[in-house]
Amino acid sequence: MKCPYCSNLEDRVLDSRPTDEGTTVRRRRECLNCKKRFTTYEKVEYMPLIVIKKDKSRQAYDREKLLNGVLRACEKRPVSIHQLEEIIDNVEAKIHNTFQREIRSTVIGELVLEELRKLDEVAYVRFASVYRQFKDIDTFMAELQKIIKEK
Repeated sequence: MKCPYCSNLEDRVLDSRPTDEGTTVRRRRECLNCKKRFTTYEKVEYMPLIVIKKDKSRQAYDREKLLNGVLRACEKRPVSIHQLEEIIDNVEAKIHNTFQREIRSTVIGELVLEELRKLDEVAYVRFASVYRQFKDIDTFMAELQKIIKEK
């Protein structure tokens, strides 16, 4: 690590501690040359993820876009923002564990549905109705019947 004061490349770590729920490590360092102290943060670097849409176009993965979709499905439901963040975290972990740089939007949608189903059945049906583009009441009823059958 290069000292921000004298540009020396040698330092020693005085203190390390996790921050941001363990996703980042804060390190307090001291330059071995000028003896000044500075702080650095380490975070896992994820490779950019590309989403392949239904029309075969490609775009960068956007966590906020996914969170907004889940938020709409959970509107007026007893689901906290913390639970929604957890859903997105779980989906992202599953995506990153595939080690693929490109992923189909349908795969992401199914992962979200899997998480929502465990959390709230109404939110699950709402998300499914948009994601699977229910064309009529029969399609909607078929999805409801699947949920009832599995209980």
